[in-house]
Amino acid sequence: MIRKLAVPGPIEDVEELRVLMWHGGEGTAFAKGDLIVELETHKAIVEVRAGGPGVLRKILCAEGGWEKAGRALALVGDDPADPLPGSTDALEACPAEFDVV
Repeated sequence: MIRKLAVPGPIEDVEELRVLMWHGGEGTAFAKGDLIVELETHKAIVEVRAGGPGVLRKILCAEGGWEKAGRALALVGDDPADPLPGSTDALEACPAEFDVV
């Protein structure tokens, strides 16, 4: 199943976040608790960790890019062979843990 990894939200006084660093590229497998991506607000760093196992299938927002809270940053799947959808609108959010540091 393909799910979207979305920008966390709401975060008080934050409308968008910038991707600082992806911890792996497309095709990278991860386990629960693995750091997937680091994001930046105007005041803090947000670490996004996997809420379960999966594969980073497609990065939608490159390092240095900004995205609004709630929008998809990447597509994550259980199986690397699952076909990717044309739109992220109907996708469920993948489980993730967000730590503001």
